[in-house]
Amino acid sequence: MQRLIDAFVNSVRAFRKLAAHEKAFQQELLLLALALPAGWFISVSWRGYALLIGAVLLLIMVEVLNTGIEAACDAISREFHIEIQLAKDCGSLAVLISIVIAGGVWAIAVIERLAGAPI
Repeated sequence: MQRLIDAFVNSVRAFRKLAAHEKAFQQELLLLALALPAGWFISVSWRGYALLIGAVLLLIMVEVLNTGIEAACDAISREFHIEIQLAKDCGSLAVLISIVIAGGVWAIAVIERLAGAPI
């Protein structure tokens, strides 16, 4: 049980640091705050709502992992290394892919709502 408590404390510490200092994370939290009510009106089912919010949470999760990769790389060296650049670029690509996924899920939900029936 203590491991779970420690993990929770570590997670809260990371959340606070990211929310205070990371612009991308702050923007994605704002997006989540807007998505919670918007998804309620856009989705046509509980499953659809869960998918919409899950897509935004996936984006946030990938952003957190990307930030962790960048922090680890910066702790190793701030000098240019091709391997570090690749690691950071791959993290950025993962964020981009998650943005495309979230955008696609939301676009399908909007089209589904406007069409009046599930696609």
